[in-house]
This record gives sequence, C-alpha cells and structure tokens, in this order.
Amino acid sequence: MKVSIRYLAHHEGLPLLGRMTDGASGYDIRAACDEDIIIEPGETILVPSGIEISIPPGYEGQVRPRSGLALKNSVGVLNSPGTIDSDYRGELGVILTNFGKEVFPVSRGDRIAQIIFVELPHVELVEMETLDATGRGDGGYGSTGKG
Repeated sequence: MKVSIRYLAHHEGLPLLGRMTDGASGYDIRAACDEDIIIEPGETILVPSGIEISIPPGYEGQVRPRSGLALKNSVGVLNSPGTIDSDYRGELGVILTNFGKEVFPVSRGDRIAQIIFVELPHVELVEMETLDATGRGDGGYGSTGKG
C-alpha cells in the first residue's frame, strides 16, 4: 500500500512522518505549532500536524494516543482512535485532551500522537425481520457482570 503525503509550509524543519523503530505499528505525528500551546487541566485543543495524506480506498488512518503521554502526563487523543477517511484531503489535526491535574505544554516538534493504517473489510448489510439468537440477547451495558 502506498500513502501519498504532502508537508505543508508550517511543517518545515520538522522530522518527516515516520516510525521510531522497525517494529513500531504507528507513524509518529508531531506538533506543527508556531509557538507553545498550553493545555489546561480538562481542556481539549486541536493541534496542527502540518501534513496532508491521501489514503487509498479500502483503508483508513487511525490517529491514536501515545502511551508515554497517557501514562506520564494524562494526555490523550479525545476521539481515540480518530478516523482519517480515504477521501479526506485536509490537514491532519490531533484532538488532545489534558485529563491530568497539571498544565501540559505542547512544543513545536513534540510527538503528540501516532497514525496506523488499517485495511477495511468489505461489508454487505442485509436487512432481516429477526436476528439470530445469542446467550446474551439484548443485554446491554454491564449485563455480563464484573470481572
């Protein structure tokens, strides 16, 4: 699979989209902000990446949090995973939320999220009068108990 990428002017000087190790699943997205962004506790901010991508049909990009930011700073991607559709051509933005108790600064070039490319199955929806029965049935949230 080939994904076309375009680096915007405000990405200039930042490392290119890439993986930190050969075994890494995600490609690190960096903050392409002109000045530091301060995220207050409980606040959500859209952080620019300075990149646009063209994902082939049948695939999607999933923007996910970085585990280090989550564990060390309680900062994550609010709509995780964020879906980048194959027909979207705008700049990737990362919706970061500070779930912690301390302010969190985002500086230019910080690795703020990762994107993973996933193949989508072809799904055919078939309308039915009734659905097949299961042991759970229509039991909803919490219906299977704890543990």
